[in-house]
Amino acid sequence: MKMYKTLTTSVVTIALAAFANCTYAAGELIGIALPNKTEARWIMDGNNIVNNLKAKGYKTDLQYSTYDVPTQISQIENMITAGVKVLIVSPVDGATVSNVLRKAKQKGIKVISYDKLIMKTNDVDYYATFDNFHVGVLQGTSIVQKLGLNAGKGPFNIELFAGSLDDNNAHMFNAGAMSVLNPYIAKGKLVVRSKQTTLAKVATLRWEGATAQARMDNLLSAFYGGARLNAVLAPNDNLATGIISSLKGVGYGRPTQPMPVITGQDAQPSNIKAIIRGDQTSTVFKDTRLLAKAAAEMVDAIVKHKPVPVNDTKSYKNGSKIVATYLVKPVLVDKSNWDAVLVKSGYYKANQLK
Repeated sequence: MKMYKTLTTSVVTIALAAFANCTYAAGELIGIALPNKTEARWIMDGNNIVNNLKAKGYKTDLQYSTYDVPTQISQIENMITAGVKVLIVSPVDGATVSNVLRKAKQKGIKVISYDKLIMKTNDVDYYATFDNFHVGVLQGTSIVQKLGLNAGKGPFNIELFAGSLDDNNAHMFNAGAMSVLNPYIAKGKLVVRSKQTTLAKVATLRWEGATAQARMDNLLSAFYGGARLNAVLAPNDNLATGIISSLKGVGYGRPTQPMPVITGQDAQPSNIKAIIRGDQTSTVFKDTRLLAKAAAEMVDAIVKHKPVPVNDTKSYKNGSKIVATYLVKPVLVDKSNWDAVLVKSGYYKANQLK
């Protein structure tokens, strides 16, 4: 009888513990504010975050801001009013959401910065992102290896592009890439004919491909009338697309004038097609399935008052604090491995890249 009573008590205890965990999650609303719906990667991010959270029993409010700061702030305010338990925010401008996040803090809402770091506020609790310095290292290394700089070849002409100055990731990408490229620039093996090398000079507001295309047009006209451009550091696929359009406009991409080495990031379908065609050299694949899963696990831990999974508590300073971070590793994709990395892993279907 005593054994039966003990067994019954244990079963009840386990059942109550399971019920307690379920009640934490059941019905809780999670707000997700992403920057835009014009790039395939953000659509996938949104869908993956929602699916991961729904699988854990949460309700979601997913909003896209079309890269408009006031729209995103309004969306976050509405989420706070709706009573979300946790906010996942990928900011349009990392420095402009501090006021609205103060309102979230006052309501006891935890904030996870997603992919892009929210700057200049103590009111962001966690950060889920890729190893963004390593993204730049992969891009720089792709240029070095493709040109044969590591085998002593050169000199080669290169032009540099960076992302938006208001995005902390742009600084990290650039720092990583230049840590690889600067030694070759210093030795004269890489030559920046425009002499535009500082981040302020090479940055591209809002990561606009059209802005990158216009700048590439100007660079080609001013500095490459009689010279060949051998490489372009493009920090993402959107900018790479604009740069490729500019280069094709002056005759690059023909057998007599092949495309320069061009990097990228995000592994967007159109850019994988460009890699297959030979218009783009490489891109950095950031498996957003893994990032979305990490963000959902952070949410679940927050709601259930469990330790939040992080693996970097030193690197990511937002100007007000060091933000505890979960980092996911990126992968370089080129003509040699796109099928194995993107199709065989199930990230894309083969017909999406034809």
